[in-house]
Amino acid sequence: MARKETAADAANAGRLKQIALTYKMTRKADKTIGLVLAAVGIGTFGVFLAIGFLIGHEYFLGVFGLLIALLATAIVFGRRAERAAFGQMEGQPGAAAAVLDNVGRGWTTTPAVAMNRNQDVVHRAVGKAGIVLVAEGNPNRVKSLLAAEKKKMNRIVADVPVHDLIVGTGEGQVELKKLRTTMLKLPRVLTGPQVTTTTDRLRAMGDLMSNMPLPKGPMPKGMKLPKGGPRGR
Repeated sequence: MARKETAADAANAGRLKQIALTYKMTRKADKTIGLVLAAVGIGTFGVFLAIGFLIGHEYFLGVFGLLIALLATAIVFGRRAERAAFGQMEGQPGAAAAVLDNVGRGWTTTPAVAMNRNQDVVHRAVGKAGIVLVAEGNPNRVKSLLAAEKKKMNRIVADVPVHDLIVGTGEGQVELKKLRTTMLKLPRVLTGPQVTTTTDRLRAMGDLMSNMPLPKGPMPKGMKLPKGGPRGR
């Protein structure tokens, strides 16, 4: 019993430490986070308590209001922490891949399926909406990467819809903080088994390309890579 209590105490301490760390990181980007959370908590509790006095149930609504105030504060804190995190990640290489890893259950993400010398990159996610190609980098350069990767996907899994998104703040682009929401809004057209089959086919193709034998040492002069070989990896 003592061991279980010790483990529970350690877990709670870990959660509190994580919350404190998240708050500190959020406050660096959002200086008003403390005032906002205080206003939400006190305001929510005050409204319920006032209603309680009006109807003669101040104790019941006071306790209930306290619970609702804590819940509302937690929700606001979570959203502002997420917004601050996205703000810090904006423009950083690999930021889109980090968001894709947290889209939710049912999605399989493969980062950096295509890349060029300028480190413009395309990531791939597979879910019930089909295949989603997400590019980050220079908008003019990533378009060619997206087109090549989309053509490859249509050749490998022609019966699966392929969507393409460019992460950015320009016209026709998707902001990093809206990437997850945008993907979840895509129409679901595949069943679970179809998603699994598509993922397996793409994974098998990737393994096939990664295991392709290549000559050791420097490439002989005049030798060209075979068409359809791995590019931009």
